[in-house]
Amino acid sequence: MVTTWRSAFVPATVTVLVWAAPAAVSQPHRQEPEPPPRPQRYEADCRTVIEGSRATAYCHNPYPSVDRVRLHVECERWWDIDADGAPVEVGPAGYAELTDRCWKEIGAVWVSHQLLRESAGT
Repeated sequence: MVTTWRSAFVPATVTVLVWAAPAAVSQPHRQEPEPPPRPQRYEADCRTVIEGSRATAYCHNPYPSVDRVRLHVECERWWDIDADGAPVEVGPAGYAELTDRCWKEIGAVWVSHQLLRESAGT
């Protein structure tokens, strides 16, 4: 008789533990913290075109802040001087075309962006 009692007790204990385990493990629902606010976008959309030894960047600013863009051209030849163009301010809904060149082949072209802070009083 003792053997049947033990054989019935083991499955009953396992069943109780299986049903109780999720309740014991689950924690009260915690609300996820809100993600930090995204920084405001200000960079103008620029595309670059390379034609031979001349590079051109076409920039359009769809944002309400002023973006200062600058064209950088890295020349392929070691003796050819790299070019960093003058910065140009592209206002809201503004457009700018930046051009620079190398004597020979162009190695790389990119545009840098700088947020132009509004001056006080304007």
